[in-house]
Amino acid sequence: MTTPASHRAARAPVRQAALLLGLVFLVVGVLGFIPGITTDYGSLEFASHESGAELFGLFQVSILHNLVHLAYGLAGLMLAGTASGAYSYLLVGGAVYLVLWVYGLSVGHDSDANFVPLNTADDWLHFVLGIAMIGLALALGRRRGARTDAR
Repeated sequence: MTTPASHRAARAPVRQAALLLGLVFLVVGVLGFIPGITTDYGSLEFASHESGAELFGLFQVSILHNLVHLAYGLAGLMLAGTASGAYSYLLVGGAVYLVLWVYGLSVGHDSDANFVPLNTADDWLHFVLGIAMIGLALALGRRRGARTDAR
């Protein structure tokens, strides 16, 4: 039986945000394996800067890149089960994306070290995702904590 308090916790905004982002990452991971949505699909490599495939003709992808999106999506769905898990997913996941942004800016796009692979569009998307995920964790985690403390 669901009590009003558990019903409110089930709808905690931080959990909803983690769930939504998890679903988005899952969809993006699947789309990366669909020819047409991923342009130059025939040049899709497992992990290499030489992978010429681009999701939506913009974001360079590889099989590894797509698998990482799928794993990130599954993690989001699993960690959205609790407010603390969702908060951690958003905060740590956002930090990882900011590290990826710095990595992408630091490594030459034609370098063997760019094994993910990443292009300029990926770099700036990672920056936006990192800031957004951390911002959601801090804003939604704080708001939930304030409501709980007010009782």
